[in-house]
Amino acid sequence: MTTKTTRKRGWDQAVFRCGRCGAEHTATTEDAYLAMVGAHQDAHAVWDRPNPTERDGLTSILRTLLAAPDIAAQLLVLADQAHRGDGQ
Repeated sequence: MTTKTTRKRGWDQAVFRCGRCGAEHTATTEDAYLAMVGAHQDAHAVWDRPNPTERDGLTSILRTLLAAPDIAAQLLVLADQAHRGDGQ
């Protein structure tokens, strides 16, 4: 007796466990897994630069901007204007 299966062979998900902070993330494709691991490593690189006070400020700003994308967009407009020299 044989059984036919329509399911593809291979893995259906992969779990990344960070050895530095213990974070766990799950991905369902190889591309998503690689992007997730790269982003997590980049986050550690950014997090390691500032001192604890600067980290608190960065975290506060990120919470505000991520909760309100419209504010983030306007902040970028202001930054671009300031960079061109026409902002206040």
